Amino acid sequence: MTLRINDVAPDFTAETTQGSLRFHEWIGDGWAVLFSHPKNFTPVCTTELGTMAGLESEFRKRNVKIIGISVDPVESHGKWKDDIRTATGYDVEYPLIGDRDLNVAKLYDMLPAAAGASSEGRTPADNATVRSVYVIGPDKKIKLILTYPMTTGRNFHEIIRAIDSIQLTAKHQVATPANWQQGDDVIITAAVSNEDAIARFGSFDTVLPYLRKTKQPTA
Repeated sequence: MTLRINDVAPDFTAETTQGSLRFHEWIGDGWAVLFSHPKNFTPVCTTELGTMAGLESEFRKRNVKIIGISVDPVESHGKWKDDIRTATGYDVEYPLIGDRDLNVAKLYDMLPAAAGASSEGRTPADNATVRSVYVIGPDKKIKLILTYPMTTGRNFHEIIRAIDSIQLTAKHQVATPANWQQGDDVIITAAVSNEDAIARFGSFDTVLPYLRKTKQPTA
């Protein structure tokens, strides 16, 4: 079954570079990003995992844990870390799941259409995981889903931007317009009346009857 936003993220137990973990328990009362890559010791994946390592402190500021996954064995993840450091200058300190039996990949629909039944004899063209991203909230529900092809490296700054927007919405009942960045004006959601908007935000601009903008809340 295809996962959708607001579904409860499937729980699982998996072996990682930091030992066995149960996913929901590992998330705890914070946020999480689960992201897959096709294969260890490949060029695009090396740049991606190093980039995530460099951004880990930014995720931590937002109470977000990050965890990677591919169908490579845990031992391969450990050996690959040296190459990632050489290529990007960053140490991968977040856990990496070794999903050799494809259990998690299947739970999260991370396999391409031509995927095989197991990890044995796989190639990047068949049962490697594509570049999936799931953002999961403290309620264990899926807040964002992204899927990129194997040849396209992701913009992880965009994932941070999206998390900032999602967390702002959760706290203040506002939405964010196209190309929004931290500090830009935000949109008051339809669920907030004009009277309530004045009480909450002090003032707002009515661009259209259904489009009201206000300064980004800071408290």
